[in-house]
Formats: sequence, structure tokens, C-alpha cells
Amino acid sequence: MKNNLKVQRAIKDLTQEELANLLSVSRQTINSIEKNRYVPSTLLALKLSRVFGISVNEIFELEEGD
Repeated sequence: MKNNLKVQRAIKDLTQEELANLLSVSRQTINSIEKNRYVPSTLLALKLSRVFGISVNEIFELEEGD
């Protein structure tokens, strides 16, 4: 699964730390999601969707083989 979290964060002019604080997660969690090392829970994906005001599918996309 790939994502455009870094792009969405840049559009909102949020640092990883600021986004992490909004979601009550660590900056490392945000970094791991952006680098596709960590797949967020459904709850966290929905919270990201709410922060950015877009659907989960606009942030995360399945890749061939997922």
C-alpha cells in the first residue's frame, strides 16, 4: 500500500510533529507511515482522513499484489 501522506501534510503546512500531536501518536509513527514501513490501523487512517478533510482512499492506495 502506498500513500501520499507527506504531500497532504505539506498542503496543510504541518510538520510530522504537529500532525503526530493532532493524532496523539509519535512523530516516528508519522515518519514510518510516510516511508511505507508501517500500515496504520483503520482508526488512525480515519483520523488522518478527518484531519485532511479527504477520504481515506485519497491518502492510501492499494498496490498490485496487496
